[in-house]
Amino acid sequence: MAPMGEPAADDPIIDAAIEAFVEEYGAGPGHPVAVLMAAYNEVEPIAGVIAAIPAQVCGLDTETIVIDDGSGDGTAEAARAAGAMVCRLEVNRGQGKAFRAGYRLAIARKASIVATIDADGQFDPAEIELLVAPLAAGEADFVNGSRRLGRSETTDPVRKAGIVLFGRLITLLTRVPITDPANGLRAFRTEVVAQVPLRQAQYQTSELLIGAIARGFRVQEAPVTVFARQAGETKKGRNLVYGLRFTRVVVTTWWRQRRSGSHS
Repeated sequence: MAPMGEPAADDPIIDAAIEAFVEEYGAGPGHPVAVLMAAYNEVEPIAGVIAAIPAQVCGLDTETIVIDDGSGDGTAEAARAAGAMVCRLEVNRGQGKAFRAGYRLAIARKASIVATIDADGQFDPAEIELLVAPLAAGEADFVNGSRRLGRSETTDPVRKAGIVLFGRLITLLTRVPITDPANGLRAFRTEVVAQVPLRQAQYQTSELLIGAIARGFRVQEAPVTVFARQAGETKKGRNLVYGLRFTRVVVTTWWRQRRSGSHS
């Protein structure tokens, strides 16, 4: 059983990966800000992303933890060579489960703030500080990156329309203004992931966001940049499939929170 305040164990694959991580790096404590990156077959861009992550944000030291989600292309080795700590899952479990492993490590290492960033190079690591600043100032508990408030090089009109549509849907359901519910660049207090139940194997961005709102955490958005992908390919699937699955996660998460009585 997981210690009090720590997310429950997912499965033996993840338990084994966390045990191996602790053996390699120790149990901590680590730095105040844990920057988490879930990666699956991102050997080309990942080293550059890691190298660009600031050593400090808002005067707080950072450490980078890569959760390699069963990659077969040398992603874990590239991440280690670039200076990140690596938690290696031997079998692909999905981004949601990979991040839950990272949250367990961040809690165990006594981080006070967790930031997440994609491994594909589409986000600017320097903008992590923009997300951490409201947390460090005590003004928010969860800061969601928004390409609609910032800038996006995405050219797919269907994806652009989907972001607007899903933002409006979540705003309607939660009564909190959200413009970009699918953004991978975000920061939040560790208490958020210690308290919000997470179940999704994939599409976990909206699940965590809706859960944080439902449990009364103060949620803000901050403008960020989304660059065009320079290497590899998206793992989200075709637009229709992605849209249907994302809708299912949004609606089922909201309904679960509503039934549990935690919906605001």
